[in-house]
Amino acid sequence: MSRIIVALLLLLSSVLNAQEQRNEESPAAASERYLWHADHDPNGIGKFYMGREIAHVMGFAGALWLERDTREEEERLTLLVKSLKLKPGDVVADIGAGSGVISAIMAEQVLPTGYVIGVDVQDEMLLRLQENARKKGVTNIIPIKGSQQSSSLAPSSVDLAILVDVYHEFEFPYEMMADISKALKPGGRVALVEYRMEDPTVPIKLVHKMSQKQARAEVEQEEFNMKWTETIGVLPRQHIIVFTKQQLPE
Repeated sequence: MSRIIVALLLLLSSVLNAQEQRNEESPAAASERYLWHADHDPNGIGKFYMGREIAHVMGFAGALWLERDTREEEERLTLLVKSLKLKPGDVVADIGAGSGVISAIMAEQVLPTGYVIGVDVQDEMLLRLQENARKKGVTNIIPIKGSQQSSSLAPSSVDLAILVDVYHEFEFPYEMMADISKALKPGGRVALVEYRMEDPTVPIKLVHKMSQKQARAEVEQEEFNMKWTETIGVLPRQHIIVFTKQQLPE
């Protein structure tokens, strides 16, 4: 099956899945989940979830920052990917993939039959991702456009979903994690890579950091069927917080 056909099937399945989610939950339930405060961090949007303010999203103008020459030294991207222990044949979703810097590194690790789905909400980022992959000769990245409440991934289709400095910017974190948990295969993993809130020396604005305690509180909600597996602390500024989708009893 060609990658174009795979992408179309993923997109069609995600549309149906998103509609199903909207039908399952009342607007009142969704509105009670989030709080708004006029007095808030200027780097956040004033919207709070489980006590945490949601940060502003990095726009397309930040693509050059994602591709900066110093990023490998500052964030050790190669070590990050190595820590994930990807296998040939894995299907990986890079959610909030941006211009595809990390997607390209992971794509090499899952060859010859695996592939990376680069998900982003911005058309400009997806176009840049495709162009960067073409320049590098990477052919096993599938770009998919997501939305604020859906990853556009098909149910039970992904071995690993990775979110690098992304989750804390989700405008609808509950809806997105519900969607991602459905997209994971049983036993699949989600990895949140976030700047460590616990370390005051990490030179990142406060709302762009996240603690392990907060991440676990949000992701381990019963309805997501996700359990914390490990926190990998090999990176200079970020922790890799890994959760595994549990097998449902038969």
